[in-house]
Amino acid sequence: MALVPAMLVQQSFAWGHDGHQMINRAAGESLPKDAPEFLRSKAALDALDFYGPIPDRQWRSNAEPELNAAESPEHFVNLEYADLLEQPLPRRRYDFIRLLAETQAAHPEVKMTPPGVGMLPYGVSEYYEKLEAAMHDYRGLLEEKADTRAVEAEIVYVAGVLGHFVADGSNPMHASIEYNGWVGPNPHGYTTDHHVHVLFESDFVHANVKAADFTGLVPAKPVVLEDVFADYMKYLRHSNSLVEKTYALEKAGGFTGAGTAESRAFVDERLAAGATELRDMIYTAWVKSAAPVKPYVGN
Repeated sequence: MALVPAMLVQQSFAWGHDGHQMINRAAGESLPKDAPEFLRSKAALDALDFYGPIPDRQWRSNAEPELNAAESPEHFVNLEYADLLEQPLPRRRYDFIRLLAETQAAHPEVKMTPPGVGMLPYGVSEYYEKLEAAMHDYRGLLEEKADTRAVEAEIVYVAGVLGHFVADGSNPMHASIEYNGWVGPNPHGYTTDHHVHVLFESDFVHANVKAADFTGLVPAKPVVLEDVFADYMKYLRHSNSLVEKTYALEKAGGFTGAGTAESRAFVDERLAAGATELRDMIYTAWVKSAAPVKPYVGN
């Protein structure tokens, strides 16, 4: 695929309000019984549901322009551009930014910057570690027989926000330069219309998808992820591999009206993938938070 300059306007909201809520709730509902009881309560599920759309609804509002500008790159990664680094993505955000700058001269046709390439893997990795840290504190307070209500609220909030970004990655258009109308060589005649992103993730989902349509696709047993960053990158790569299928389905009318059986199955699978990845991250944070941690002693 030929690379083309990044558009001035990056991705719109992934999965819209409905998809983010359903993914977060499905992840919480599928947590096993050995996860903390408070995290499986109705109050927590309602909060996860509420927090799912927050990074779009609040943090990307034009009423807060500086926050919007800083936040926007956190919701996507253009893997075709990231691959110009010709090495695995580093695990730390500022190492990645430094490599982007070092690569810019060799690729003047691309904006090798956070807004041009995207920072999604780093937001997910960092929120995951915040969740694990909060769960470690929760375990400590339990041992001390202390009040855990504040840290419980923190855990639910962090898990809810983590869910937004994990879910962004299950949308193929959030892992590719083909995020809102096909760019570059287009031998198959895929749409170049800039409404396709919203049509796929918001309009179609709102009109046609209910949680019950995809929750059965979430495996009953969670997986403890050995390497969260590597696993999420694998998940993003798989989403990227489905970009052309997304456009082919749209070309066949799959996201117009009630769509087709194939397009509905595709969307259900992608929503279930987001819920599964989030559930496994939350459960992994819980399991790994049992490991002892050296106390912070300052700089």
